[in-house]
Order: sequence, then structure tokens, then C-alpha cells
Amino acid sequence: MPTATRSGRYSVFAIAREALRQHRGWARAWASPEPRDRYKVVIVGAGGHGLATAYYLGRNFGITDVAVIEKGWLGGGNTGRNTTIIRSNYLQDPSAAIYDKALKLYENLSQDLNYNVMFSPRGLIMLAQTEHEVRGYRRTVYANHLQGVTTEWIEPARVKELVPIINLDGPRYPVLGGLYQPRGGTARHDAVAWGYARACSDMGMHIIQNCEVTGIETEAGQVRAVNTGKGRIGCDRLALVVAGHSSQLADMAGFRLPIESVALQALVSEPVKPCMDVVVMANTVHGYLSQSDKGEMVIGGGTDGFNNFTQRGSWHHVEETVRALVETFPMISRLKMLRQWGGIVDMTGDRSPILSATPVGGIFVNCGWGTGGFKAIPGSGWAMAELIANGRPGPLAAEFGLNRFREGRFVDESVAAGVAH
Repeated sequence: MPTATRSGRYSVFAIAREALRQHRGWARAWASPEPRDRYKVVIVGAGGHGLATAYYLGRNFGITDVAVIEKGWLGGGNTGRNTTIIRSNYLQDPSAAIYDKALKLYENLSQDLNYNVMFSPRGLIMLAQTEHEVRGYRRTVYANHLQGVTTEWIEPARVKELVPIINLDGPRYPVLGGLYQPRGGTARHDAVAWGYARACSDMGMHIIQNCEVTGIETEAGQVRAVNTGKGRIGCDRLALVVAGHSSQLADMAGFRLPIESVALQALVSEPVKPCMDVVVMANTVHGYLSQSDKGEMVIGGGTDGFNNFTQRGSWHHVEETVRALVETFPMISRLKMLRQWGGIVDMTGDRSPILSATPVGGIFVNCGWGTGGFKAIPGSGWAMAELIANGRPGPLAAEFGLNRFREGRFVDESVAAGVAH
């Protein structure tokens, strides 16, 4: 079993103590060990979902003989490349359940991990700019009430009150109201990964960076080991939690996944004074906007229209996204872009995730989150840990198995999610 190395508890008293000794007493937040020959569970992917899976395996099931391996640096994939939006106002019951579980865990995650993830329940508005969206969002409000998810329909005047910089009377895209979730908001993406990593390391789990998987060994339909750039690592159970690269690892194990990988791009502006304290999604024009703690306007749009594995932005996509938002938020036309980037997202046909056992015994997969991966991290980790520990899905993951594609039991969020994926 791995040996735990405690990183110490963060508190105001610890900060004061370290201030008196020039901050020389802080321990590393997580250890960087060399891999052992064998672990009970190996998780491929040290992003938010993989680290959350490891954390809840330890916390909920006492399984700490775990290695989380990452081909690059911790949190360097989609976890560090998203726009940090958190919400749970989905139409379909299975989606609302797992996303609302994630939101409830986010609300207490800083206390749970003893690490400030900077969760900000500032509220989230999904603008209705067509009559079709008005009908769709009103339907979602009714569904959310039945699911126990708190949302409400708000009229244009209330939208303007919450978002003073908005233009309600655009000639092409007037604001007709919005779906409002007061509990929605944002968190610091890097801090979520770092907080989970620190907690996993404190439990004695091994987090191994710069350790790319080169092959997966199976025998008689059962997983035996993963081959990596740092050698062969045996395991009883293997979890593939690598977002856009899931299909490549599945191919190494000898099965296929019904996903496509595409780039999702985003950008931030130069910092400006505080001008909006809610998250706004404008799905008719497919853009979304929030303001970071540093004052940057965080802007995102839709996925690329073709399959690719790029992690950089493109000028045509910036133009397309900003052009769509300028009418609704005229002030952004005067801002300069500070930086842009892309992440690789994995899309299923029904735009819902896969949390499932696979045709190979002992291998489990967590993928297909598409554009909604960050908001789901705690709920995804909770459900995936239950699946790995018990060998069968719990209530949160039950509807998201691979067999739904064969049986036609889709969890169709392609339109119902309220965002044009």
C-alpha cells in the first residue's frame, strides 16, 4: 500500500505561522512518486474527473491503492482549458440528477478538500432570444421543479436588472426572457484539480505525471496492466478518464467507443472594471460570457464543425463568436483580446456522457461529457468511484452505460440541454 505524506492543513493560523518564517515551511501540495509495479486501481487521466474519481474511491470506499497517471501535467487538459461554468438545469432526469449532485458537492468542496476552489454561486442566465427558446426554457423550468432543481423563468426586465450591460432590443436577437438558476456560477478550474490532487496524495495515492500510456495488456478478456513511458504497471481495475483521447485508449484495449473528438475554443479579453456578476449563455447565437475575478471577460462559443485534436484557437472562430455576442453585449466590441485557447471535447450521439463498464473485464470508461465536463466533475467522480468499487453502476451512472446505444435508450441532450452543441 502507498504511504501517505500529509501536506498539512491550510488555515489562517498556518498562513500567519508561515508568514513569520518567510513561508519556508510549506510542504508540497502533492507528492510526485515513481510508479510501483502494481496497484489495485489505475486511473488514466489526472484531470478533474480522474482525480475526483480517485478521491471518492478513497473517501467513500476506503480504496487508496490507486495510481492516477497523466501523459502531461496535472490538470493540463480540458480541466485547465474551459470557461468554468457550473449549472444543473438540464431537462432529462438522469442529466439533472448527476449535474445537480455535482453542484451540491461544489457548494461544499472547499471545506471538504481544505482547499479554496473559489466556487462562486453568482447565478446563471440562459437567454431566450426566439419564441422557440421561450417555450423550451419554460418546459425546462417545469421539469426542474419536478426534479427538485431550483430554476425559474425571468422576464426581460429582470434580465436587465441582473445584467445591466445587456442590450434587450437587438434587431436580430431581442431578449425575450431567460432561464435563471441562482445556484449556478463558476469555480477556479486549476484549483479544483489541485485540491483533489492534494487530497488524493494525502490519502497515499500516487499521482504520476509525464507518464503516457503506450499500450493496455489484457488476458482472457480481463485487464492485466498498462504499459507506459515509465514502464509496465499492473492493475486489477483500470479506469479510462481522458476526455477527447478516450477512443484512442479504447482502441488499445480492443474495443470501440461511440464518440467523436472536436475542439472547443474560448478566449478572454483584457481586464476591465466589474460590469457583470452573473454568467450569461446566449444559445441562439451560441456564445456565453462571464467576468473573472481579475476583470477579464471570459467568452466561449460552439465546437468546431469538424473532428480534430487541436488545442489552440483560430481567428475565424473568434470572429464568429464575438460577432454573435456584440449585438447583445455592445461593450465587448471595444475590448482587446488577451488570449485564446482550445480543448479537445468528446461528443456522443445523444450528447450525454458514458460512465460504464466495457467489453474488457476490469476496464471502466468515463467520457462523452462534450461541452459540459467541468460542471460535472464532483458528480462524475462520485458516480465513477461507485462503479469501479462495486463493479456495477449506482443510481447516478445507471442510465449512462454503453449498452444504451445498442438498445436505443438515449439520454437525449442534443437539444434538451438548452445549448447547441
